[in-house]
Amino acid sequence: MSQSKILLESGTNELEIVEFYIDEPGYRGHYGVNVAKVLEIIRKQTVTALPEMPHPAVLGAFAHRGGRIIPLVDLAAYLGKPLSDDAAQRKIIITEFNQVVTGFLVSGVTRIHRISWIDVEAPGRFLQGMSSSSITGVVRLEGRVVFLLDMESIVAEMHPDLSIRMGRTRATAQEAPMRRYTVLHADDSGSVRKLVRNLLEASGRFEVLQADDGQGAWEMLEALRAEAEGRGQRIADVVQAVISDIEMPRLDGLTLCRRIKEDVALRVLPVALFSSLVTDKLEHKGRSVGADAQFAKPDLQQLSERLLELLGETPA
Repeated sequence: MSQSKILLESGTNELEIVEFYIDEPGYRGHYGVNVAKVLEIIRKQTVTALPEMPHPAVLGAFAHRGGRIIPLVDLAAYLGKPLSDDAAQRKIIITEFNQVVTGFLVSGVTRIHRISWIDVEAPGRFLQGMSSSSITGVVRLEGRVVFLLDMESIVAEMHPDLSIRMGRTRATAQEAPMRRYTVLHADDSGSVRKLVRNLLEASGRFEVLQADDGQGAWEMLEALRAEAEGRGQRIADVVQAVISDIEMPRLDGLTLCRRIKEDVALRVLPVALFSSLVTDKLEHKGRSVGADAQFAKPDLQQLSERLLELLGETPA
């Protein structure tokens, strides 16, 4: 599968997903993953067991092109699903994000769908609890329900050192009081929102407003603009920057960024994209919608430092 032929125009609030399935006895579950995270889909390979398996769902590793060794995760085992015995048709979906390549064993792959983020529903609490918070969205396609999986959280559980990390906060010695900034952060992951808030507010430099998707962030910005105009102020007097994930229900981060940069009043706000989709191959998508900075998860430390740079300061 070549990514070059399936990349979407940025800022259209659309995404393409690879639909795949896991066959349980008497039931077929349908799942999806963003095409931008998929390197290739191949047949099941011969797997070599690892000396110390990092997780019960890790089957081992297999050799791929160029001698690369890729760990293989049994997705059914991770989700706690009993897999049916038909092993001949199984496929491996090879993904890459956060600079990590991983193979996921599934029963089979259906096809690619182009959908709008408007059609993606956020999972309810019950579904989140049943899936160990591994589902980020639900979409109805051709009469069936497809669950979008949070591959980042799955990989982070396989390798805890790959989870989003705070990094070291730098001690600063300032004689004069430092200016505090208000930033708006949009992310559909509650755990990521908590980490970002904790990091930025712990620095003493930021107050963080948060929304759980791009649409919520856009509505918040519109309300803040109306509030500022009512007091004879500019939007930059009440909020100074925006941080956004890319993959979010209703309105994605690329479309949110494009809307901000096309708005006469809001375009003064620097926008930083913070997402596992920020890679060398896909960074052009953020540039095309006017993003001022882009950061790949999981390292949070550069986020705080780069924000200060965007706001005209030199981090200590």
